[in-house]
Amino acid sequence: MQETLDIQQYLTEGVEAIVKDALRAALRDPKESLFMAHFAAASRKASERRAANEKAKLHVPSYLIASITSSCNLHCAGCYSRANNATQDCAPQRQLSTEQWESIFTQAEELGVSFILLAGGEPLLRYDVIEAAGKHPNILFPIFTNGTYLGQKSLDLFDRCRNLIPVISLEGDRGLTDARRGQGVYEKIVHNMEQLRRQGLLFGCSITVTTENLEEVLSDDFIRSLSERGCKAVFFIEFVPVTDEARQLAPGDTEREQIRTGIDRLRIEHPETVFVSFPGDEKSSGGCLAAGRGFFHINSHGGAEPCPFSPYSDINVAETSLREALNSGLFLALRKEGHLLEDHVGGCVLYEKRALVEKLANR
Repeated sequence: MQETLDIQQYLTEGVEAIVKDALRAALRDPKESLFMAHFAAASRKASERRAANEKAKLHVPSYLIASITSSCNLHCAGCYSRANNATQDCAPQRQLSTEQWESIFTQAEELGVSFILLAGGEPLLRYDVIEAAGKHPNILFPIFTNGTYLGQKSLDLFDRCRNLIPVISLEGDRGLTDARRGQGVYEKIVHNMEQLRRQGLLFGCSITVTTENLEEVLSDDFIRSLSERGCKAVFFIEFVPVTDEARQLAPGDTEREQIRTGIDRLRIEHPETVFVSFPGDEKSSGGCLAAGRGFFHINSHGGAEPCPFSPYSDINVAETSLREALNSGLFLALRKEGHLLEDHVGGCVLYEKRALVEKLANR
């Protein structure tokens, strides 16, 4: 299978669309509008840096996913991170330091990365790294959090640093959320959403879409309830099975089409909200965007991985640069040998080919 679309143009247009939507969503908030106008200018400059790197034979994606800790306080059913032994209860060893993460953020900005998605474990357990991210206003940092550590200290930081945007994870209504995340979690995060709304802070929600909650989370009533609580962005994350037993929960082609048409409808009916689908229909982007093609992942120890669902690495940014990581042997093999563009059954092409990815990482 040959790649036929201009991936650089595809990603640049995607960034511009998200920034445009975010500007519209922030119009009623002077602080947020001012920041978004600044970020719109910064994202144009980042696009120019990426284009210059492309001419120099270095493809730089718009997005980086950074798992800044491997510690978490919840035990969510089907968690890919725990299944891959990337998340644990105890204080992790050998995590990157604050200074190392700040260096990664600086390098990313110099290369032209516009978005760094902060994840974990539970990222708010690393307040030091979140604070360091706030010093980089030219990068937007969505913070994918379970919402249970949103204290006043964090809220005040988000107020000062508008490039830090909490994205709270939930599964739908109270029953769906508590069934996966634990009894009482829904009530706690709804309370924290109200605190964010009262302080006038932009925040989003992240929803893991499965065959079980698909209709609920795409319903007008559910989206309206989030909007009324102050949510301005909704990330629909397709469930990726990390065990064969969970495969029936992963959206197939029929469900993906339902997600696509549902999001198209929601964008029309709820213009006050930004909607992002990940990974979305890979056919629209000519294949999987992992391994630096559209994004890549840095784990809490510095390993550069194709994506969080494919925890294999042959290079560590604690020992080298972000630029070198983008051209690691593993990333180049996945991109140049066409593995990201191949057809697969569903969910995630790299999960389907995990034995191959592990072999490439170790050769």
